[in-house]
Amino acid sequence: MAVIELRQVHRDFQVGDQTVHALDDVNLHIEAGEYVSIMGPSGSGKSTLLNLIGLLDRATRGQYLLNGEDVTTLSDVAQAEVRNRQIGFVFQAFHLVPRLTAAQNIELPLMLAGIDKAIRDARVSEALKALNLDTRAHHKPDQLSGGQRQRVAIARATIMQPKVLLADEPTGNLDRKSGQDVIDIIESLNARGITLLVVTHDAEIGSRARRQVHMLDGRIETDRTRGA
Repeated sequence: MAVIELRQVHRDFQVGDQTVHALDDVNLHIEAGEYVSIMGPSGSGKSTLLNLIGLLDRATRGQYLLNGEDVTTLSDVAQAEVRNRQIGFVFQAFHLVPRLTAAQNIELPLMLAGIDKAIRDARVSEALKALNLDTRAHHKPDQLSGGQRQRVAIARATIMQPKVLLADEPTGNLDRKSGQDVIDIIESLNARGITLLVVTHDAEIGSRARRQVHMLDGRIETDRTRGA
């Protein structure tokens, strides 16, 4: 069974008196554990597609199944609950809460899920150590480097042990070495079984994925798997 299945998905936006087809009849089938890069020029629909898969946006029409469940018509509250438990999201701009420490940012999804404090503390401590952030636990985002902030964001995205990790230009705000470290981290998560989708403009990063989806004008132009 597919982890992610999109069936004839459209996403339209109204701009003045014009309708923009950000996603135009997209069909996509992703199995558990796949590593997929999504590439294409600016405005091709890459981020719109990722936001829709991440339940941050809704299709204008079409169907989206996540782990076999039709999430298309769920309420906003129900979608938020599914997202918190099943999907991790890493953004180019980190989106950390400025007033919270690294540890508190990582803990946030656990708090929203109502998980017991003792379990929260243990999971956060483990995540900080795994990503070499234990000495930065009490630092706020403005006291961290870009690479450290993205590692905090990855820890926060995966603290609920989701089945799917979505990364939107995860190295876009980082220098080359920090970017390489981030890619190594998310690829190691994929190696442990998490389904990984990465939106990128960087052809070198995109080529690392076994499956590469290229988008153009809201449509999937090509969908290739290495060795297939």
